[in-house]
Amino acid sequence: MIVTTDFAVAMRCPSCSKLDFHKVSRFAFAGKSNYKITCSCGSPKLIIGTKNRSQFWFQIPCVLCETNHLVYYSSKQLWSDEVTFFYCNETNIELGFFGPEDKVRTVSDNYEHNLESLVEELGYDDYFYNPEIMFEVLNCLHDIAEDGFLYCECGSLQIEIDIFPDRIELQCKECKTISTVYAENEDDLNKIRRVKKIELVESGFRSLDNLEKGKKSRKKNSKRTK
Repeated sequence: MIVTTDFAVAMRCPSCSKLDFHKVSRFAFAGKSNYKITCSCGSPKLIIGTKNRSQFWFQIPCVLCETNHLVYYSSKQLWSDEVTFFYCNETNIELGFFGPEDKVRTVSDNYEHNLESLVEELGYDDYFYNPEIMFEVLNCLHDIAEDGFLYCECGSLQIEIDIFPDRIELQCKECKTISTVYAENEDDLNKIRRVKKIELVESGFRSLDNLEKGKKSRKKNSKRTK
């Protein structure tokens, strides 16, 4: 008899909205009652807890209503052969799903689980100045974070992302240093595509002259139009 010991979770990050896969083993709960899942951008995504190993709960920070949802599942549901979806209680929009890894990845391939589909589903297309540019810039930032190259000069890798219609603000959770990445046009996208490493400093970015030049150019153009 083969006993399944792993299941995969696919869900959106409440900070960067990227969909990632996370493998969870039965042995992850050995000696402890909680198992925390963190996004590659550094934000907490999900806490799975149990008291008796027969019933488990998901504590989900919701990207939509900015609260925590608590959902209960039996151990049989977690390690079953089916894919189970979990939703935002307020909007009834899917936040993620779990099940056997091969089936979870197949489901993901069949649906457009990314920030663009989320925004379209919520009807926020007009929020961004240029939605396509914004999505691509976010993807670039996520790739940099995933490689471990998005960090603060204080040493922290815990960087929060705030999204505005024309820009993305990066803030260190430890020292609160803030830097800005613009996402309005092709020039903005081309600049971030050339960036391999981002270090937040008080004056902006370190070793990112292309972004800083873009920022100074904006200020000059803004003065001319006044």
